[in-house]
Amino acid sequence: MLLHVDSRFLSPYALSAFVALKEKGLAFELATLSLEAQANLAPDYQRQSLTARVPMLEDGDFQLSESSAIAEYLEDAYPERPRLYPLDLRQRARARQLQAWLRSDLMALREDRNTEAVFLRPAVGTLAPEARQAAHKLIAAAEQLLPADGGDLFGAWCLADTDLALMLKRLQYDAILPPRLAAYAERQWRRPAVLDWLELGRRAAQA
Repeated sequence: MLLHVDSRFLSPYALSAFVALKEKGLAFELATLSLEAQANLAPDYQRQSLTARVPMLEDGDFQLSESSAIAEYLEDAYPERPRLYPLDLRQRARARQLQAWLRSDLMALREDRNTEAVFLRPAVGTLAPEARQAAHKLIAAAEQLLPADGGDLFGAWCLADTDLALMLKRLQYDAILPPRLAAYAERQWRRPAVLDWLELGRRAAQA
C-alpha cells in the first residue's frame, strides 16, 4: 500500500490515515506532496485522488481519498487486524459522529490555532472571540464524552481518540484547556503511531 501525505506532515487528516494504517499493523509506504507547490492539483494526482486532497491511499489498483473513507475502508477490508472503531454499534456510531463533527465544525478555532501550533511552534497571541467560543464548545463536548478516569473514549483506544487529541492539542498553549483534557491529549500523543508521525514532521522541518 501507498499513502500520499503532505510533505510537511501538518495535515490532521493525513495523520489520521497514517495512524489508522499503523494501528492496523499494515505494511505501507509514504509518498509526500508539497501542498504549497499545489502538487495535489497535478492532473495525474487529481485523476487518482478524485478530491485532489491528501491523504490518498493506494491499495493495489484501488485509490481512495478522504481520511474518514480510508479508515472505514481499512476497517472493512482488514477485519482480522486490530480494530479502529469500537465493536459496539452505538459506540462506533458515536466515534464516527465525533470525527465528522471535528472535521466539519470549529472552523474559527482551526483557523486561529492551525496545525503549525500543534506540530511546530506555539501559537502567538490570545484566542480570537470566535475561536474562544469554539474552544468552549470543544471542551464541553470532550468533558461530556471522556470517562471520569480520563482514559480512552470508549474504554479502549479508537481512531476518534487520535482525532480528538489533535483538536485539543490546538489549545495546548492556552490556559483555557482543563488539565484533565490536556493530560488525555498528551497520553494519546504518546502512542507509537503518533510518535512516528511526529518524528517524520521533525525531520521534514529540519530538511
